[in-house]
Amino acid sequence: MVTCNNLLNNPNLKPIEQKGSFTVLEYQRDLSVSPSTSVNSYYMSEMGIRRKQVLAQLNETSIITQAGAMQWTTGSVGATTGIKGVGDFLGKALKGKATGESTIKPEYVGKGMLMLEPTYKYILLEDISEWGSGMVIEDGLFMACEGTVKQSVVAKNTFSSAAFGNEGLFNMVLRGNGIAVLESNVPREELILFDLSDDVLKIDGSMAIAWSDSLKFTVERSGKSLIGSAASGEGLVNVYRGTGKVLMSPVALTSSLMAAAH
Repeated sequence: MVTCNNLLNNPNLKPIEQKGSFTVLEYQRDLSVSPSTSVNSYYMSEMGIRRKQVLAQLNETSIITQAGAMQWTTGSVGATTGIKGVGDFLGKALKGKATGESTIKPEYVGKGMLMLEPTYKYILLEDISEWGSGMVIEDGLFMACEGTVKQSVVAKNTFSSAAFGNEGLFNMVLRGNGIAVLESNVPREELILFDLSDDVLKIDGSMAIAWSDSLKFTVERSGKSLIGSAASGEGLVNVYRGTGKVLMSPVALTSSLMAAAH
């Protein structure tokens, strides 16, 4: 038996969201600072940029994580690669190469607790069953999911989607029932959720971080002609057609801004 002190009873560590197996814990103040970093840490805290960790409770269940995301486990929790033979390894290696994600995602099975590494990014707990046939996510968002969530790769609908949309050729898609943990550069309070019913959404730039697999994604000119596109001041836009959801960030945070928070 393991007794974990100064975790859930820590006044500086506040649970801010819970879904399924996962609880998001947020540090109210960053106490692990030096004189040279204390000023930045203070203003980051005042602006709501706080360190977070995700705690998973396993009850004879399984959790799949991004490679290197685990910080510690307690109880009878074992780790596997989730790979079932050479063919499965080659398939996952090709999927990892296509999406930019790690080939091997550890799967933790058993009964106990699993803590993920801390992050200054914002944590989104998503119920995959609410996304219909699947949730397509942009590179770098995946952090963990319950073992009931299946991962696969979906190709862009057209070559133009990859060539002109500043996108890769493939995206990771999450399917099934269960909760997925995503790392976002933008808090949920600023994310815009579009619910399309046999309609069209056009976005100038790669602002969508996730969308329903049921939607057709293409990249098109904003006007019917090149002259029309030039007159409108816009060029190519990302287009989502059909019935489903699109989760969009209203701003594009640069990687350098987020790196400064680490």
